[in-house]
Amino acid sequence: MKLLLLEDDALLSETLALFLSRHGYEVDVVYTMEEAEDITFENKYDLYLLDINLPQGSGLELLVSLRHAEDTTPTIFITALADMSSMAKGFDLGAIDYIKKPFDPQELLIRLQAKFKNDILYCGDVAYDPGSNLLRKKGEVIDIGNVQFKIFTTLLKSQGKMVTKELLYECLDHISDTALRVAITKIKQRLDIEIKNIRGKGYLIEKV
Repeated sequence: MKLLLLEDDALLSETLALFLSRHGYEVDVVYTMEEAEDITFENKYDLYLLDINLPQGSGLELLVSLRHAEDTTPTIFITALADMSSMAKGFDLGAIDYIKKPFDPQELLIRLQAKFKNDILYCGDVAYDPGSNLLRKKGEVIDIGNVQFKIFTTLLKSQGKMVTKELLYECLDHISDTALRVAITKIKQRLDIEIKNIRGKGYLIEKV
């Protein structure tokens, strides 16, 4: 998962980023609301971790701005504030969780794993997030084209089971055995993965 952490405490932000990266998360760190607005415009994230009490404003204000821009990225607030009105406003804006300082980084990790462990689908170093509909290879967002994307995600969702040619035909713009074979070959080359051909019947991605 790719996370954005907005936290003006440099020591805390660096500690959290290092800890989460060691557990497989890709973390971008920003220290101001302006930096956060700029980077969210340029990048896609699976989750925002936002501090509320910032020198130049509030993480709540930032989330209002993001929601007005139709950014629906799941958000967890990190804050020293414990008043109920801040918590209520955070959840009203669509926050999925709230964690109060001081906290053990392990607590944050447990919450992340509990909320997202069943969402991400993997095939080697390729990950598909159905929530954001993003495909990543080694943590980087990758574009493989609409047809190939539909074929790959269809196979991945049925990992370990054969998907019939007839079902995969529905992913094609122009239906033919040749078009399907070409698309499958491009997916294998682009993502460096193995897709098994069940002769005359369909294709499958082996379950790891």
